[in-house]
Amino acid sequence: MSSDSEANKDAEDGEVYSLNMGPQHPSMHGVLRLLLDLRGEEVVKAKPVIGYSHRAHEKMAENRNTLQFLPNTSRVDYLSGMIYNLGYCQAIEKILEIEVPERAIFIRVIANELNRVASHLLWFGTFLLDLGGITPFLYSFDDREEILDILDQVTGSRLTYCYGRFGGVTWDVDENFLARTTAFLARIRDRLGMYKQLVTDNIILRERCTGVGVVSTALAKSYGVTGPSLRASGVAYDVRKAEPYGGYDRFDFEVPVLHEGDTMARFHIRIREIEESCKIIEQAIKGIPEGDILPKKMPKRFKLPEGEFYFAVESARGHFGMYIVGDGSDIPVKLKLRTPSFSNLSAMPETLAGTMLADTIAIVGSIDVVMPEIDR
Repeated sequence: MSSDSEANKDAEDGEVYSLNMGPQHPSMHGVLRLLLDLRGEEVVKAKPVIGYSHRAHEKMAENRNTLQFLPNTSRVDYLSGMIYNLGYCQAIEKILEIEVPERAIFIRVIANELNRVASHLLWFGTFLLDLGGITPFLYSFDDREEILDILDQVTGSRLTYCYGRFGGVTWDVDENFLARTTAFLARIRDRLGMYKQLVTDNIILRERCTGVGVVSTALAKSYGVTGPSLRASGVAYDVRKAEPYGGYDRFDFEVPVLHEGDTMARFHIRIREIEESCKIIEQAIKGIPEGDILPKKMPKRFKLPEGEFYFAVESARGHFGMYIVGDGSDIPVKLKLRTPSFSNLSAMPETLAGTMLADTIAIVGSIDVVMPEIDR
């Protein structure tokens, strides 16, 4: 009997075997290993194995003062680097009651939302590449490249940003930056129409994703799933609305919500979030005031008072929280980061059980995991 025949017989007999997907599989979006127990092509059990790229950011925070740790923040989630960098600044500002100038508030919102759109575009392209769609990958990275060029103009970086400073930002934006951003908004809105025809309405994508990898509302809540993955399961939770920070309460935008909880719903949520981010950026450009980008007076050392503090922002993947313990010095006693990818990935064993092996790539890809955020 051939080996193929033996494998088919074992599958018919119900034999379960193990398969390693990763840690270097191209669809893992980082150094993630999935240990799958399979019966034929059906997933019986899935175990995510993490820790391959641990970099000890939290430990490094306990050996650096608050200002020295600033460049680390964008390395935790390199696709939401701007949001993490500015979020850390906002956490320290809240603890020390530092007032941020109005102009800096608007600049931060523009930079954050451009970063969010860039992250979603990268997810869009790589997700479809995992499913065999090469053309959308090329289009989406072309759009993302424009955002990187715009942010590079004021930050000097294209991926890991250190644009934030306690109390503001490092560099002011000029009319050229605002004009290029406005032109990009027109461009991406036009492209979204093209993406709908090319991708969203594609029957192959719909068949691959509809009803696949359903995360129920109860399951999402039990694992602390946040971000687009939670909103696709019917929960309208977005830190920008639930606990407004950084001036987001001044802008008119919606929190997209769907109730199917499947891979297709998570796809739709991110596309709609790109549209909402464009609305926020447009309002910020129209309302940006003149003025300073940093306070007139700033302390030379940022000493954290004794006590425990928590602050959260909405990253491209969900709720990013910072738990900081101070003892009166400028070096934190403890900095614990609550990153969304860890909780979102934790829901995968229950989600993948009972699905087909071919759907594993689509399901894991749809939650948009960034491994350095987990192995921090």
